[in-house]
Amino acid sequence: MDPDRGSEPFEGRNLSNGKVDICFLEYPGCSGPYTETAEHSCEMAEKFRSEEGFHLEQRHGKARVRVARVWRGRDGLQSMAEWNVHVLLLSDCKESYFQDDNSNIVATDSMKNTVYVKAKECAEIASVEEFAIRLGEHFTSTYSHVTCAIIKIIEKPWERITVDGQMHKHGFKLGSDKHTTEVVVKKDGYQVTSGIEGLALLKTTKACISQPPSILSFMQAEMPFLLEQKLLHIECLKLIKLRMSAFLFFTMQSTSGFEGFIHDKYTLLKETRERLFATEVNAEWRYSVKPTCFRQSYLDIKSILIDTFFGPSTEGVYSPSVQNTLYCMARAVLNRFPLVESVHLKMPNLHFLPVNLANMVQFADDVYTPTDEPHGTIEATLSRRQVPVLSKI
Repeated sequence: MDPDRGSEPFEGRNLSNGKVDICFLEYPGCSGPYTETAEHSCEMAEKFRSEEGFHLEQRHGKARVRVARVWRGRDGLQSMAEWNVHVLLLSDCKESYFQDDNSNIVATDSMKNTVYVKAKECAEIASVEEFAIRLGEHFTSTYSHVTCAIIKIIEKPWERITVDGQMHKHGFKLGSDKHTTEVVVKKDGYQVTSGIEGLALLKTTKACISQPPSILSFMQAEMPFLLEQKLLHIECLKLIKLRMSAFLFFTMQSTSGFEGFIHDKYTLLKETRERLFATEVNAEWRYSVKPTCFRQSYLDIKSILIDTFFGPSTEGVYSPSVQNTLYCMARAVLNRFPLVESVHLKMPNLHFLPVNLANMVQFADDVYTPTDEPHGTIEATLSRRQVPVLSKI
């Protein structure tokens, strides 16, 4: 140690008693500083600090480990899952960076092999969340120097097929949207985030409908809002009249529009109340409490997202912007599922541009040019104001 420097702060941290504070990557709630008192390591770290002055952040793992698991029931019914697994470990292995000492490194090839072994050990059908928890707990319990394991899994959407109206016992076809999860496992618990990737949704325009929407459908849609206002009788009637007019106008005229945005010298886009609305939803939601069944919760939340996007089967629901629809979808999930603490949605605006061939053909919002490059991209996170504290779930 340079006597002229004494216990000078390193990266804003006070050094005392000969201890060197080396900071590793801080994944939310999962890591902290490591202190080393061994003389050799202290001299080496001090030399690194004195000559380089850099700040080390590190983690390592194995990406794109593909594994398929088949479960065969006694009645001949078979189930299968295909997972793409990504493992990241936060651990004390700084010596492998500062000197030729790999004694604390868990080899990434060992991580890959562990994925296959743990898949074999799943005697019962497991969801991606359950498998990720099992895998993460293995790493944090087996290796004392591993402080946190981050397991990300994408499930390929194999769906059981139906033949002659009967569910096939061992036949599957590939779907589209994918079930995802990210589980952060520490020594004392874990945090589960589930999601859906590539949920493609589209609703066409609706310039007119054969029958106007019913008063019942209006009240079903608006009653929660009206009850929240706590207005006097006469004020409530005025508000009902106003919102009923807007409800009838929008539902009878269109399903999606975009108006009232900023117009300046760069603006060429025209305002519209009539457009196709297409997007590919990527959603993530974080649990505060473990659900009874992760798989069923995933299916239920997916259903809520879809239903909120489209609205009732006959009237639909008007979308004044992608932003508003995104908010309504996220709000519906939080209102329906108290065990979900936050929802993140990413919804690109995939454009369908009305064809215009001048005087050749008269088009009436029935022929479009699909294009997804470039496209608008809208994303937001909606969470509860008071988030419950996560215990080990």
